[in-house]
Amino acid sequence: MQSGRPVTPQTVFRIASRTKNFTALAALQLRDAGRLSLDAPVEAYVHRARRWSYPTSDSPKITVRDLLGHTGGFVTDDPWGDRQLDWSPEQFNRFLDQAPPLATTPDTSFEYSNFGYALLGRVVESASGRDYAPYMRERLLGPLGMRSSTFEVRDVPPERRTVGYRREEGRWREEPVLSHGAFGPMGGLLTTAEDYARYVAFMLDAWPSRSGPEHPVLKRSSVRETARANSFLRVQRRPPPERSDPTGCDAATAYGMGLIAQQDCRLGQALMHGGGLPGYGSYVLMLPERGVGVFAFSNGTYAPAILPVRSAARALVDSGAFPVRPAPASAGVRAMQEAAARIYAASDVSAAGSALANNVLLDRDARTRNAELAKLRAELGACSAVESVEPRTAMQAQVTWRCERGRLRAHAAGPDRAGDAAEPGVRQGRVRAVSPRCARRSRPATPRSCPWAWRRPSWRPSGRP
Repeated sequence: MQSGRPVTPQTVFRIASRTKNFTALAALQLRDAGRLSLDAPVEAYVHRARRWSYPTSDSPKITVRDLLGHTGGFVTDDPWGDRQLDWSPEQFNRFLDQAPPLATTPDTSFEYSNFGYALLGRVVESASGRDYAPYMRERLLGPLGMRSSTFEVRDVPPERRTVGYRREEGRWREEPVLSHGAFGPMGGLLTTAEDYARYVAFMLDAWPSRSGPEHPVLKRSSVRETARANSFLRVQRRPPPERSDPTGCDAATAYGMGLIAQQDCRLGQALMHGGGLPGYGSYVLMLPERGVGVFAFSNGTYAPAILPVRSAARALVDSGAFPVRPAPASAGVRAMQEAAARIYAASDVSAAGSALANNVLLDRDARTRNAELAKLRAELGACSAVESVEPRTAMQAQVTWRCERGRLRAHAAGPDRAGDAAEPGVRQGRVRAVSPRCARRSRPATPRSCPWAWRRPSWRPSGRP
Protein backbone atom coordinates (compact mmCIF):
# COMPACT_ATOMS: atom_id res chain seq x y z
CA MET A 1 0.00 0.00 0.00
CA GLN A 2 2.83 2.38 0.84
CA SER A 3 4.86 1.55 -2.26
CA GLY A 4 1.88 1.65 -4.63
CA ARG A 5 3.16 -1.40 -6.52
CA PRO A 6 0.45 -3.16 -8.54
CA VAL A 7 -0.40 -6.78 -7.79
CA THR A 8 0.66 -9.21 -10.54
CA PRO A 9 0.44 -13.01 -10.96
CA GLN A 10 3.99 -13.10 -9.56
CA THR A 11 3.18 -11.17 -6.37
CA VAL A 12 3.71 -13.30 -3.27
CA PHE A 13 0.95 -13.73 -0.67
CA ARG A 14 0.75 -15.87 2.43
CA ILE A 15 -2.20 -18.24 1.97
CA ALA A 16 -2.66 -19.23 5.62
CA SER A 17 -4.81 -22.33 6.19
CA ARG A 18 -4.84 -23.26 2.53
CA THR A 19 -1.40 -24.61 3.46
CA LYS A 20 -3.18 -27.48 5.21
CA ASN A 21 -3.91 -29.36 2.00
CA PHE A 22 -0.23 -29.28 1.08
CA THR A 23 0.61 -30.82 4.46
CA ALA A 24 -2.08 -33.45 3.85
CA LEU A 25 -0.60 -34.24 0.43
CA ALA A 26 2.80 -34.74 2.07
CA ALA A 27 1.27 -37.18 4.56
CA LEU A 28 -0.38 -39.15 1.75
CA GLN A 29 2.86 -39.14 -0.20
CA LEU A 30 4.62 -40.74 2.77
CA ARG A 31 1.73 -43.16 3.27
CA ASP A 32 1.99 -44.28 -0.35
CA ALA A 33 5.75 -44.78 0.10
CA GLY A 34 5.09 -47.08 3.06
CA ARG A 35 6.65 -44.70 5.59
CA LEU A 36 3.50 -43.54 7.36
CA SER A 37 0.23 -45.16 8.48
CA LEU A 38 -2.77 -42.85 8.69
CA ASP A 39 -4.41 -45.11 11.25
CA ALA A 40 -1.39 -45.33 13.53
CA PRO A 41 -1.47 -43.35 16.76
CA VAL A 42 0.33 -40.02 16.61
CA GLU A 43 2.57 -41.15 19.45
CA ALA A 44 4.18 -43.66 17.08
CA TYR A 45 5.77 -40.69 15.29
CA VAL A 46 5.83 -38.01 17.98
CA HIS A 47 6.99 -39.72 21.15
CA ARG A 48 6.11 -36.81 23.42
CA ALA A 49 2.46 -37.68 22.81
CA ARG A 50 2.91 -40.95 24.69
CA ARG A 51 2.60 -39.06 27.97
CA TRP A 52 -0.74 -37.46 27.13
CA SER A 53 -3.81 -38.29 29.18
CA TYR A 54 -7.29 -38.67 27.69
CA PRO A 55 -10.66 -37.47 29.01
CA THR A 56 -12.28 -40.89 29.43
CA SER A 57 -11.17 -44.45 29.95
CA ASP A 58 -12.67 -45.46 26.60
CA SER A 59 -11.00 -42.66 24.62
CA PRO A 60 -9.15 -43.94 21.55
CA LYS A 61 -5.66 -42.66 21.01
CA ILE A 62 -5.36 -39.80 18.54
CA THR A 63 -4.34 -41.05 15.09
CA VAL A 64 -2.74 -39.38 12.10
CA ARG A 65 -6.11 -39.61 10.35
CA ASP A 66 -7.69 -37.68 13.24
CA LEU A 67 -5.22 -34.85 12.65
CA LEU A 68 -6.09 -34.78 8.94
CA GLY A 69 -9.84 -34.51 9.59
CA HIS A 70 -9.85 -32.38 12.78
CA THR A 71 -11.30 -35.18 14.89
CA GLY A 72 -8.45 -35.40 17.42
CA GLY A 73 -10.50 -33.55 20.05
CA PHE A 74 -8.15 -30.56 20.34
CA VAL A 75 -9.88 -27.32 21.23
CA THR A 76 -10.67 -25.01 18.32
CA ASP A 77 -7.83 -22.50 18.39
CA ASP A 78 -8.66 -19.72 15.94
CA PRO A 79 -7.21 -17.09 16.07
CA TRP A 80 -4.72 -18.08 18.81
CA GLY A 81 -3.00 -20.58 16.52
CA ASP A 82 -2.49 -17.93 13.85
CA ARG A 83 -0.19 -15.98 16.17
CA GLN A 84 2.04 -18.98 16.91
CA LEU A 85 3.26 -19.39 13.34
CA ASP A 86 6.88 -18.65 14.21
CA TRP A 87 7.21 -20.92 17.25
CA SER A 88 10.61 -22.54 17.57
CA PRO A 89 10.88 -26.35 17.80
CA GLU A 90 11.72 -25.92 21.49
CA GLN A 91 8.56 -23.93 22.17
CA PHE A 92 6.51 -26.54 20.34
CA ASN A 93 8.17 -29.32 22.35
CA ARG A 94 7.31 -27.59 25.61
CA PHE A 95 3.70 -27.28 24.51
CA LEU A 96 3.63 -31.00 23.63
CA ASP A 97 5.07 -31.85 27.04
CA GLN A 98 2.25 -29.94 28.73
CA ALA A 99 -0.33 -32.29 27.14
CA PRO A 100 -2.53 -30.02 24.95
CA PRO A 101 -6.08 -29.70 26.30
CA LEU A 102 -8.79 -31.80 24.70
CA ALA A 103 -12.23 -30.29 24.16
CA THR A 104 -13.85 -33.60 23.24
CA THR A 105 -13.09 -37.29 23.23
CA PRO A 106 -11.04 -38.07 20.10
CA ASP A 107 -12.97 -39.31 17.08
CA THR A 108 -16.35 -38.16 18.36
CA SER A 109 -16.78 -34.72 16.76
CA PHE A 110 -15.27 -32.11 14.47
CA GLU A 111 -13.10 -29.49 16.16
CA TYR A 112 -11.03 -27.33 13.81
CA SER A 113 -7.46 -27.32 15.11
CA ASN A 114 -4.50 -25.39 13.81
CA PHE A 115 -2.39 -27.13 16.42
CA GLY A 116 -3.50 -30.47 14.95
CA TYR A 117 -2.00 -29.57 11.57
CA ALA A 118 1.14 -28.19 13.21
CA LEU A 119 1.42 -31.58 14.89
CA LEU A 120 0.84 -33.24 11.51
CA GLY A 121 3.85 -31.30 10.25
CA ARG A 122 5.90 -32.85 13.05
CA VAL A 123 4.59 -36.28 11.95
CA VAL A 124 5.76 -35.54 8.38
CA GLU A 125 9.20 -34.68 9.72
CA SER A 126 9.39 -37.88 11.76
CA ALA A 127 8.22 -40.13 8.92
CA SER A 128 10.42 -38.50 6.29
CA GLY A 129 13.52 -37.89 8.41
CA ARG A 130 13.62 -34.33 7.04
CA ASP A 131 12.75 -30.87 8.28
CA TYR A 132 9.30 -29.87 7.09
CA ALA A 133 10.13 -26.89 4.82
CA PRO A 134 12.96 -28.56 2.82
CA TYR A 135 10.86 -31.69 2.40
CA MET A 136 7.93 -29.70 1.05
CA ARG A 137 10.16 -27.73 -1.31
CA GLU A 138 11.88 -30.80 -2.75
CA ARG A 139 8.99 -33.28 -2.81
CA LEU A 140 5.94 -31.10 -3.54
CA LEU A 141 6.55 -27.47 -4.46
CA GLY A 142 9.47 -28.11 -6.82
CA PRO A 143 7.92 -31.03 -8.75
CA LEU A 144 4.67 -29.04 -9.10
CA GLY A 145 6.59 -26.17 -10.70
CA MET A 146 5.86 -23.82 -7.79
CA ARG A 147 9.30 -22.21 -7.96
CA SER A 148 8.25 -18.93 -6.35
CA SER A 149 6.60 -20.62 -3.36
CA THR A 150 8.31 -20.97 0.01
CA PHE A 151 7.77 -21.14 3.76
CA GLU A 152 10.58 -18.73 4.49
CA VAL A 153 9.75 -15.01 4.36
CA ARG A 154 13.42 -14.21 3.89
CA ASP A 155 13.42 -16.11 0.57
CA VAL A 156 10.95 -13.63 -0.99
CA PRO A 157 12.38 -10.45 -2.58
CA PRO A 158 10.83 -7.50 -0.73
CA GLU A 159 9.58 -5.95 -3.97
CA ARG A 160 7.50 -9.07 -4.70
CA ARG A 161 6.05 -9.75 -1.24
CA THR A 162 2.74 -8.24 -0.22
CA VAL A 163 2.61 -6.40 3.06
CA GLY A 164 -0.30 -7.44 5.29
CA TYR A 165 -2.69 -4.86 6.77
CA ARG A 166 -5.60 -4.73 9.18
CA ARG A 167 -8.35 -2.13 9.34
CA GLU A 168 -8.43 -0.38 12.69
CA GLU A 169 -10.10 2.88 13.75
CA GLY A 170 -10.73 3.81 10.13
CA ARG A 171 -7.10 3.37 9.13
CA TRP A 172 -4.99 0.63 7.56
CA ARG A 173 -2.27 -0.57 9.91
CA GLU A 174 0.60 -2.79 8.88
CA GLU A 175 0.67 -6.25 10.47
CA PRO A 176 3.93 -7.68 11.82
CA VAL A 177 5.65 -10.29 9.67
CA LEU A 178 5.74 -13.78 11.18
CA SER A 179 8.62 -16.05 10.22
CA HIS A 180 8.34 -19.75 9.49
CA GLY A 181 8.18 -21.94 12.58
CA ALA A 182 6.54 -24.99 14.10
CA PHE A 183 3.05 -23.85 13.15
CA GLY A 184 4.05 -23.35 9.50
CA PRO A 185 2.44 -26.65 8.35
CA MET A 186 -0.96 -25.28 9.29
CA GLY A 187 -0.71 -21.93 7.51
CA GLY A 188 2.74 -20.67 6.56
CA LEU A 189 3.02 -21.14 2.80
CA LEU A 190 3.84 -18.09 0.69
CA THR A 191 2.93 -18.37 -2.98
CA THR A 192 1.88 -16.50 -6.11
CA ALA A 193 -1.26 -16.72 -8.20
CA GLU A 194 0.84 -18.21 -10.99
CA ASP A 195 2.21 -20.96 -8.74
CA TYR A 196 -1.07 -21.64 -7.00
CA ALA A 197 -2.80 -22.11 -10.35
CA ARG A 198 -0.36 -24.97 -11.02
CA TYR A 199 -1.42 -26.59 -7.76
CA VAL A 200 -5.13 -26.18 -8.63
CA ALA A 201 -4.53 -27.75 -12.06
CA PHE A 202 -2.69 -30.65 -10.40
CA MET A 203 -5.59 -31.27 -8.03
CA LEU A 204 -8.28 -31.09 -10.72
CA ASP A 205 -6.33 -33.42 -12.99
CA ALA A 206 -7.16 -36.27 -10.58
CA TRP A 207 -10.71 -36.25 -11.98
CA PRO A 208 -12.19 -38.17 -13.67
CA SER A 209 -10.74 -41.54 -12.72
CA ARG A 210 -8.93 -43.09 -15.69
CA SER A 211 -6.06 -45.26 -16.81
CA GLY A 212 -2.75 -43.70 -17.78
CA PRO A 213 0.52 -42.33 -16.40
CA GLU A 214 0.49 -40.88 -12.87
CA HIS A 215 1.91 -37.56 -11.71
CA PRO A 216 5.29 -38.01 -9.97
CA VAL A 217 4.11 -36.06 -6.92
CA LEU A 218 1.12 -38.22 -5.98
CA LYS A 219 -1.11 -40.73 -7.71
CA ARG A 220 -4.59 -39.57 -8.71
CA SER A 221 -6.46 -41.85 -6.31
CA SER A 222 -4.55 -40.37 -3.37
CA VAL A 223 -5.38 -36.83 -4.50
CA ARG A 224 -9.04 -37.81 -4.68
CA GLU A 225 -8.75 -39.20 -1.17
CA THR A 226 -8.29 -35.66 0.17
CA ALA A 227 -11.77 -34.84 -1.12
CA ARG A 228 -13.48 -37.72 0.66
CA ALA A 229 -15.26 -37.01 3.94
CA ASN A 230 -12.79 -37.69 6.73
CA SER A 231 -14.89 -36.15 9.48
CA PHE A 232 -18.47 -35.68 10.64
CA LEU A 233 -21.15 -34.40 8.28
CA ARG A 234 -22.43 -30.88 8.86
CA VAL A 235 -24.78 -28.45 7.16
CA GLN A 236 -23.16 -25.22 6.03
CA ARG A 237 -25.37 -22.21 5.59
CA ARG A 238 -24.94 -20.11 2.49
CA PRO A 239 -23.03 -16.82 2.81
CA PRO A 240 -25.40 -13.87 3.43
CA PRO A 241 -25.32 -12.55 -0.18
CA GLU A 242 -26.66 -15.91 -1.43
CA ARG A 243 -29.43 -16.44 1.11
CA SER A 244 -32.01 -14.49 -0.89
CA ASP A 245 -31.32 -16.54 -4.03
CA PRO A 246 -34.21 -19.03 -4.49
CA THR A 247 -32.05 -21.34 -6.61
CA GLY A 248 -29.49 -21.85 -3.85
CA CYS A 249 -29.53 -24.02 -0.76
CA ASP A 250 -27.59 -24.89 2.35
CA ALA A 251 -25.10 -27.65 1.66
CA ALA A 252 -23.99 -30.95 3.16
CA THR A 253 -20.37 -30.46 4.20
CA ALA A 254 -17.58 -32.57 5.67
CA TYR A 255 -13.88 -32.00 6.18
CA GLY A 256 -11.64 -34.15 4.01
CA MET A 257 -7.87 -33.79 4.28
CA GLY A 258 -6.93 -30.14 4.17
CA LEU A 259 -10.04 -29.49 2.08
CA ILE A 260 -13.74 -29.07 2.84
CA ALA A 261 -15.91 -31.33 0.70
CA GLN A 262 -19.36 -30.07 -0.11
CA GLN A 263 -22.31 -31.15 -2.23
CA ASP A 264 -23.90 -27.95 -3.50
CA CYS A 265 -27.26 -28.02 -5.27
CA ARG A 266 -26.06 -25.44 -7.78
CA LEU A 267 -22.32 -26.07 -8.10
CA GLY A 268 -22.35 -29.85 -7.62
CA GLN A 269 -19.33 -31.45 -5.99
CA ALA A 270 -17.19 -28.66 -4.56
CA LEU A 271 -13.87 -28.64 -2.71
CA MET A 272 -12.94 -25.52 -0.81
CA HIS A 273 -10.90 -23.99 1.97
CA GLY A 274 -10.33 -20.54 3.33
CA GLY A 275 -7.22 -19.05 4.83
CA GLY A 276 -6.81 -16.22 7.30
CA LEU A 277 -3.83 -14.81 9.17
CA PRO A 278 -2.89 -11.40 10.50
CA GLY A 279 -2.47 -9.48 7.26
CA TYR A 280 -3.95 -12.05 4.88
CA GLY A 281 -7.21 -13.63 3.73
CA SER A 282 -7.74 -16.11 0.91
CA TYR A 283 -10.12 -18.73 -0.46
CA VAL A 284 -10.16 -21.51 -3.05
CA LEU A 285 -13.11 -23.37 -4.56
CA MET A 286 -12.60 -26.26 -6.98
CA LEU A 287 -15.30 -28.04 -8.97
CA PRO A 288 -13.67 -31.35 -9.92
CA GLU A 289 -16.61 -32.62 -11.97
CA ARG A 290 -16.26 -29.52 -14.18
CA GLY A 291 -12.48 -29.17 -14.16
CA VAL A 292 -12.52 -25.56 -12.96
CA GLY A 293 -11.20 -23.79 -9.89
CA VAL A 294 -11.41 -20.23 -8.58
CA PHE A 295 -9.23 -18.65 -5.90
CA ALA A 296 -8.50 -15.23 -4.44
CA PHE A 297 -5.68 -13.74 -2.37
CA SER A 298 -5.88 -10.64 -0.19
CA ASN A 299 -3.44 -8.76 2.04
CA GLY A 300 -6.10 -7.76 4.56
CA THR A 301 -6.48 -9.54 7.90
CA TYR A 302 -9.09 -12.30 7.57
CA ALA A 303 -10.49 -10.72 4.41
CA PRO A 304 -13.73 -12.53 3.34
CA ALA A 305 -12.36 -13.83 0.03
CA ILE A 306 -15.11 -16.47 0.00
CA LEU A 307 -17.61 -13.93 -1.35
CA PRO A 308 -15.96 -13.03 -4.72
CA VAL A 309 -14.78 -16.63 -5.18
CA ARG A 310 -18.26 -18.15 -4.78
CA SER A 311 -19.78 -15.41 -6.91
CA ALA A 312 -17.30 -16.10 -9.72
CA ALA A 313 -17.79 -19.88 -9.46
CA ARG A 314 -21.57 -19.53 -9.69
CA ALA A 315 -21.24 -17.24 -12.70
CA LEU A 316 -18.95 -19.73 -14.46
CA VAL A 317 -21.35 -22.62 -13.82
CA ASP A 318 -24.37 -20.58 -14.91
CA SER A 319 -22.59 -19.58 -18.13
CA GLY A 320 -22.67 -23.19 -19.34
CA ALA A 321 -19.02 -22.95 -20.39
CA PHE A 322 -17.93 -25.55 -17.83
CA PRO A 323 -20.37 -28.48 -17.97
CA VAL A 324 -19.89 -31.58 -15.87
CA ARG A 325 -17.25 -33.68 -17.61
CA PRO A 326 -18.90 -36.94 -18.70
CA ALA A 327 -17.32 -40.28 -18.05
CA PRO A 328 -16.40 -42.15 -21.24
CA ALA A 329 -19.18 -44.39 -22.53
CA SER A 330 -18.37 -48.03 -21.85
CA ALA A 331 -19.48 -51.00 -23.95
CA GLY A 332 -22.15 -51.65 -21.35
CA VAL A 333 -23.52 -48.11 -21.65
CA ARG A 334 -23.64 -48.37 -25.44
CA ALA A 335 -25.47 -51.70 -25.18
CA MET A 336 -28.06 -50.17 -22.84
CA GLN A 337 -28.49 -47.21 -25.21
CA GLU A 338 -29.20 -49.58 -28.10
CA ALA A 339 -31.62 -51.65 -26.01
CA ALA A 340 -33.57 -48.56 -24.93
CA ALA A 341 -33.84 -47.40 -28.56
CA ARG A 342 -35.23 -50.78 -29.65
CA ILE A 343 -37.76 -50.82 -26.81
CA TYR A 344 -39.07 -47.35 -27.64
CA ALA A 345 -39.21 -47.89 -31.40
CA ALA A 346 -41.30 -51.06 -30.94
CA SER A 347 -43.24 -49.85 -27.88
CA ASP A 348 -42.46 -53.31 -26.62
CA VAL A 349 -40.02 -54.25 -23.88
CA SER A 350 -39.45 -57.64 -25.47
CA ALA A 351 -37.58 -55.86 -28.29
CA ALA A 352 -34.62 -55.66 -25.94
CA GLY A 353 -34.29 -59.43 -26.08
CA SER A 354 -31.74 -60.81 -23.66
CA ALA A 355 -30.51 -57.33 -22.72
CA LEU A 356 -33.15 -57.06 -19.96
CA ALA A 357 -32.26 -58.42 -16.55
CA ASN A 358 -34.83 -60.80 -15.11
CA ASN A 359 -36.07 -58.32 -12.49
CA VAL A 360 -37.39 -55.80 -15.04
CA LEU A 361 -40.62 -57.65 -15.87
CA LEU A 362 -41.04 -58.79 -12.28
CA ASP A 363 -41.03 -55.19 -11.10
CA ARG A 364 -43.76 -54.31 -13.61
CA ASP A 365 -45.20 -56.67 -16.19
CA ALA A 366 -44.77 -56.31 -19.95
CA ARG A 367 -48.40 -55.33 -20.60
CA THR A 368 -48.21 -52.35 -18.21
CA ARG A 369 -44.87 -51.22 -19.53
CA ASN A 370 -45.90 -51.50 -23.17
CA ALA A 371 -49.06 -49.46 -22.57
CA GLU A 372 -47.02 -46.65 -21.06
CA LEU A 373 -44.53 -46.80 -23.93
CA ALA A 374 -47.34 -46.56 -26.49
CA LYS A 375 -48.68 -43.39 -24.82
CA LEU A 376 -45.23 -41.87 -24.76
CA ARG A 377 -44.64 -42.68 -28.44
CA ALA A 378 -47.98 -41.15 -29.38
CA GLU A 379 -46.88 -37.96 -27.64
CA LEU A 380 -43.35 -37.69 -29.08
CA GLY A 381 -43.50 -39.63 -32.33
CA ALA A 382 -40.50 -41.42 -33.79
CA CYS A 383 -37.05 -40.65 -32.38
CA SER A 384 -33.94 -40.72 -34.52
CA ALA A 385 -30.61 -39.09 -33.70
CA VAL A 386 -29.00 -39.36 -30.29
CA GLU A 387 -28.50 -35.84 -28.96
CA SER A 388 -26.37 -36.72 -25.95
CA VAL A 389 -25.06 -39.62 -23.92
CA GLU A 390 -24.14 -38.81 -20.33
CA PRO A 391 -22.60 -41.79 -18.53
CA ARG A 392 -22.89 -41.50 -14.76
CA THR A 393 -20.79 -44.61 -14.19
CA ALA A 394 -19.50 -47.45 -16.37
CA MET A 395 -22.93 -49.08 -15.97
CA GLN A 396 -25.33 -46.12 -15.68
CA ALA A 397 -26.20 -43.53 -18.28
CA GLN A 398 -28.67 -40.89 -19.36
CA VAL A 399 -29.38 -40.76 -23.11
CA THR A 400 -31.37 -38.06 -24.92
CA TRP A 401 -32.84 -38.54 -28.43
CA ARG A 402 -34.39 -35.98 -30.76
CA CYS A 403 -37.92 -36.95 -31.70
CA GLU A 404 -40.61 -35.66 -34.07
CA ARG A 405 -42.45 -33.74 -31.33
CA GLY A 406 -39.90 -33.24 -28.59
CA ARG A 407 -37.12 -35.14 -26.91
CA LEU A 408 -36.88 -38.48 -25.20
CA ARG A 409 -34.62 -39.03 -22.23
CA ALA A 410 -33.79 -42.49 -20.95
CA HIS A 411 -32.03 -43.51 -17.76
CA ALA A 412 -30.70 -47.04 -17.58
CA ALA A 413 -28.59 -49.04 -15.14
CA GLY A 414 -27.09 -52.51 -15.23
CA PRO A 415 -25.94 -55.18 -15.13
CA ASP A 416 -26.19 -57.22 -11.97
CA ARG A 417 -27.35 -60.55 -13.33
CA ALA A 418 -26.06 -63.32 -11.09
CA GLY A 419 -23.37 -65.37 -12.74
CA ASP A 420 -23.19 -63.11 -15.78
CA ALA A 421 -22.19 -59.70 -14.41
CA ALA A 422 -19.66 -59.00 -17.15
CA GLU A 423 -22.24 -59.13 -19.93
CA PRO A 424 -23.98 -55.77 -20.64
CA GLY A 425 -27.65 -55.66 -19.76
CA VAL A 426 -30.43 -53.45 -18.40
CA ARG A 427 -31.66 -54.09 -14.86
CA GLN A 428 -33.65 -50.88 -14.36
CA GLY A 429 -34.55 -47.77 -16.33
CA ARG A 430 -37.01 -44.98 -16.95
CA VAL A 431 -37.97 -43.01 -20.01
CA ARG A 432 -39.62 -39.59 -20.08
CA ALA A 433 -40.47 -36.72 -22.37
CA VAL A 434 -38.49 -33.54 -21.80
CA SER A 435 -38.99 -29.98 -22.95
CA PRO A 436 -36.38 -28.49 -25.31
CA ARG A 437 -35.17 -26.02 -22.69
CA CYS A 438 -34.54 -28.81 -20.21
CA ALA A 439 -32.97 -31.32 -22.60
CA ARG A 440 -29.53 -29.74 -22.43
CA ARG A 441 -29.27 -29.79 -18.66
CA SER A 442 -26.36 -31.87 -17.42
CA ARG A 443 -28.16 -32.54 -14.14
CA PRO A 444 -31.76 -33.62 -13.46
CA ALA A 445 -34.22 -30.78 -13.71
CA THR A 446 -36.36 -29.66 -10.79
CA PRO A 447 -40.14 -29.37 -10.93
CA ARG A 448 -39.82 -25.59 -10.60
CA SER A 449 -37.30 -25.14 -13.41
CA CYS A 450 -38.56 -27.75 -15.88
CA PRO A 451 -42.17 -28.74 -15.10
CA TRP A 452 -42.67 -30.65 -18.36
CA ALA A 453 -39.69 -32.87 -17.58
CA TRP A 454 -41.64 -34.27 -14.66
CA ARG A 455 -44.95 -34.93 -16.43
CA ARG A 456 -45.04 -38.65 -16.84
CA PRO A 457 -42.16 -41.02 -16.21
CA SER A 458 -42.53 -44.33 -17.98
CA TRP A 459 -40.84 -47.72 -18.18
CA ARG A 460 -39.40 -47.76 -14.73
CA PRO A 461 -39.40 -50.41 -12.01
CA SER A 462 -42.21 -49.96 -9.53
CA GLY A 463 -39.68 -49.94 -6.69
CA ARG A 464 -38.00 -46.74 -7.89
CA PRO A 465 -39.43 -43.36 -6.87
